[in-house]
Amino acid sequence: MATTKNPAKIPLTAKGLYTAFMAVLVPFYWHNYGPTNFLYFCDLALFLTLYGMWTEKSLPISMAAVGILIPQALWVADFATNLFGQPLAGLTDYMFEAHNPLFNRSLSLFHGWLPFLLIWLVARVGYDRRAALLWIAVAWVVLFVCYLWMPAPPVDPSDPNKPFNINYVFGLKDAQTWMPELAWFAIVIAAQPFAVVGPTHLLLRKFATRA
Repeated sequence: MATTKNPAKIPLTAKGLYTAFMAVLVPFYWHNYGPTNFLYFCDLALFLTLYGMWTEKSLPISMAAVGILIPQALWVADFATNLFGQPLAGLTDYMFEAHNPLFNRSLSLFHGWLPFLLIWLVARVGYDRRAALLWIAVAWVVLFVCYLWMPAPPVDPSDPNKPFNINYVFGLKDAQTWMPELAWFAIVIAAQPFAVVGPTHLLLRKFATRA
């Protein structure tokens, strides 16, 4: 008796295009910024998405979605307002700096399209509710690594491309001065479950198909 193969949930074209993008971005970022650049949550989400697309497993895609949809929505909003000279928080100022090569900035546009890709992928493969707790656990480990061992602001003039203040563990841009450093870090830690993951998890539970 012949068996029928389950059709792919994610088109091969989408997998190929995304893989081609990653094949350009990863070596370029590694060469120009170093491996610590991949500690940024948005970069971690890129790898989770790549793995999830090829395996068609919902969990890695769900982790990426629940972890970065809100931050990337802020990036999109800041970029849109920056186009009119009124940035919300300055998160995308680097996209409008003439000294920043156009190719670098074009790669960074993934911050704008990745959240929409993830929404589409979740619609294809469903939302795995385990993703919320798993992302929080991973995010907390990464945040402690960034706080304890990665460079704080300001930029190192001898190596201006070296990532610093990764995932805003010392401030939104420069080192914040509103409160003690540890108090700010505690807020960043608490923001993951309460401001980032929690609201997104509730929305995905309500509107996405359960995996």
